[in-house]
Amino acid sequence: MWPCITIFRPLLLKLRCRYAFSKDIQLTLVSPSKLIFRPSASCTGVGKKWTRPTGYDTGLKTYNSLTKQKEPLVLAKEGIATWYSCGPTVYDHAHLGHACSYVRFDIIQRVLSRVFGINVIHVMVITDIDDKIIRRALEVLPPAVYLRVTENIPQIVAFIEGIIRNEHAYATKQGDVYFDIGSIGDRYGKLMGARDAAGEPGDTEKRDSRDFALWKASKPQEPSWESPWGKGRPGWHIECSTIASSVFGSQLDIHSGGVDLAFPHHENEIAQCEAYHQCGQWGNYFLHSGHLHLKGSAEKMSKSLNNYISIKDFLESYSANEFRMFCLLTKYRSAIDYSDASLNEAQSSLATITAFTHDAQAYMRGQLQCQAVQEGALWERLAETKANVVRALADDFDTPRVVNAIMSLVYHGNRHLQPVTKPDSSPRSPAVFGAFLTYIREVFDVLGVDLLDRKEAHSVDSSGTLENVVEQLARFRSDVRAFALSVEDTLPGEPAYASPRQRSEKLPLLKACDTLRKDLASMGVHIRDRGPNSTWEISQKRPAGQDKK
Repeated sequence: MWPCITIFRPLLLKLRCRYAFSKDIQLTLVSPSKLIFRPSASCTGVGKKWTRPTGYDTGLKTYNSLTKQKEPLVLAKEGIATWYSCGPTVYDHAHLGHACSYVRFDIIQRVLSRVFGINVIHVMVITDIDDKIIRRALEVLPPAVYLRVTENIPQIVAFIEGIIRNEHAYATKQGDVYFDIGSIGDRYGKLMGARDAAGEPGDTEKRDSRDFALWKASKPQEPSWESPWGKGRPGWHIECSTIASSVFGSQLDIHSGGVDLAFPHHENEIAQCEAYHQCGQWGNYFLHSGHLHLKGSAEKMSKSLNNYISIKDFLESYSANEFRMFCLLTKYRSAIDYSDASLNEAQSSLATITAFTHDAQAYMRGQLQCQAVQEGALWERLAETKANVVRALADDFDTPRVVNAIMSLVYHGNRHLQPVTKPDSSPRSPAVFGAFLTYIREVFDVLGVDLLDRKEAHSVDSSGTLENVVEQLARFRSDVRAFALSVEDTLPGEPAYASPRQRSEKLPLLKACDTLRKDLASMGVHIRDRGPNSTWEISQKRPAGQDKK
């Protein structure tokens, strides 16, 4: 957004060479600040009525804010989705409200590319953002291109001139330029319908109170640039229309942003683009994410309302995985209540999956003895889960259904991993649990959740020395525990049981084993006794007392 574009560091234009383009799409780098993407398709649609695009039907459905219902997702080109998003206005540190929107749309883009094979070409106009936190800590994939408003002023001026030529804007004597809402009749209001609001404030030369500024004459102490109408600066909405059009031309598949941007920002973007390109439907799908609220507050999390939590502060108490799971537990277009209870649910879900992972691995290594596994039923359950996950993702990216399907799979797997004291002679079934673990990790990897904690594990000890030390310690403890639980050697014909004196002598050893287990757990090393055997795992949980501020 405009208010802070001049006070933050420049962002480099980032063009990722990994993106492939079909032969009927031209991508031309015209200048360091102007990238033109010209699809062969043209604008469609008439008036306010949404027209289903022609092109490649992905088989997915997504909620389209233009129609207020789910629509088939049809792209102009097979295997390619053009996507534009508005960057946030960030005055200093980004907060969780920003992060929530970023993570939710990051999840959708990951699903499109990795589940449905669609190459998402994402462009964002940005003023400033703490990219180290958003991209590194929360693992949000960067757009193909970042573009700054201040680097595109000549393009913005030219775009405004085009709207004036098409008789949809007018300049005033004071040097302002306004969009003429009356010139497009009842086509204004595609997202939010006709509104009776007075519109944004302005001078008395406006033809309609709803007319909005494309260019504002400069005022003292304000940044300004030269233009045909005198020194001034762009209006709030024109930069997004200009940059999106300079990259994608007259046709855009998907436009995204927070629901608070639907009106007036996105509404005015639509009017500007369709006036410039002289078409009836510039953007085919508008996706809006719900607000993040502090529990008990009706207001969205906002810096201006002083009801925000910075990402930096959040990460001192929780992990990026926990925040992403928190986002996955609600639909992307639903509002979310931020509270200890909602974060605990995310933590609990991850903990359940982690516990199942370690139990399944123990079973596969022969360290966990169970009754006979109904292997056929588990293979059927896995196939059913895979189908359910794809159906849920194809239905407006329904991540809560995906998480429920995975948790159900974990539940059925756990039912077969109940330890027994005396194993029978039934054959073991390690392969099906290996398939379970592989699939669960793949799904969450697609969604951006790293169940393996690869980065953290590498930072703890990349050489594996720590794991070797823990393994030796756990073996020594198992030997001591087994000795303490055993009876003394007896002569032939004598009863094999420990006397009260023998049991009391070994009791300190058992207590020492229990104390060691508790002490190690506080440091993130968890030992589980499974009959005569023991297994261990290392978690990245912070020491007690440091989980919450």
